Amino acid sequence: MFQNIRKNKIESGVIISIFIVVITLIVYFICNALNLGTISIVIALVFSIVSAWGSYYYSDKIVLSVNRARPATKEEDQKLVNILDALMVASGLPNKPRLYVVDDAQPNAFATGRNPENAVICVTTGLLEKLDYYELEGVIAHEMSHIKNYDIRLSCVVSVMVGFIVMLADLFSRTLFWGGLRDNDNDGDSKANGILMIIGLIFLILSPIFGSLMQLALSRKREFLADATAVEFTRNPDGLISALEKLENDPNQLETANSATANMYIVNPFKKDTKEGRKRTTSIWSTHPSTEDRIAALRNLK
Repeated sequence: MFQNIRKNKIESGVIISIFIVVITLIVYFICNALNLGTISIVIALVFSIVSAWGSYYYSDKIVLSVNRARPATKEEDQKLVNILDALMVASGLPNKPRLYVVDDAQPNAFATGRNPENAVICVTTGLLEKLDYYELEGVIAHEMSHIKNYDIRLSCVVSVMVGFIVMLADLFSRTLFWGGLRDNDNDGDSKANGILMIIGLIFLILSPIFGSLMQLALSRKREFLADATAVEFTRNPDGLISALEKLENDPNQLETANSATANMYIVNPFKKDTKEGRKRTTSIWSTHPSTEDRIAALRNLK
């Protein structure tokens, strides 16, 4: 576990560095398209560093806002509070995570925050209504595992940054059109700008794809570890197995779900129609390993 925590911290630093480089390049190309001259690189560097800092320190607030989450209360969510209190000793977390609730019929949950000291566990009202005590305990233990393993820092930062890159790429595509309409009397400058625009177009296409693939891969490989760690906390694999089955078979759509934060949930919040009898498998575009594979792994622990 300690090796995974150390690995997650290193990966977070690498991803933030990559993010700064990509944002710097995209903003630089936008400034060039607007003919801002040599000051473009300064603007790009300042913008990328500030955005990386904001994504790191405010990622949890951004994610909670996007999902329209509200703080849980002891009066309304007593069972949830009791389960968290009971798991604190087993988990060994230094600080109790804050609890939030999303008003939605789909049973689902996620954890977020930059570290265990600033962690948040968010559940839907559907989860509270449709799961019994031990099933809910398994889900909360799973999210606490993500917190203890520092998965939350990685997934939260990546989610915010991928969404930010997609937004910038869209802005660049519009700016490229505006810049393409500008006349330039200097043939050398025109050719140089043309090359910059081609490079920028490549980043426009590849940045969101690369970011999404990185986001999906990080999510998939950590779910199995979080499931196994949750069983260590609860000593009850049947609770989590039953919870995963209910979550997978629930037909409701999560209205607040979006592609940037889908990887953070315990199961994929997007419900896709599949042919009867067809097994759902894990592909390169999957935000999560298949539920069947996760349940099989949990049964092997028994």
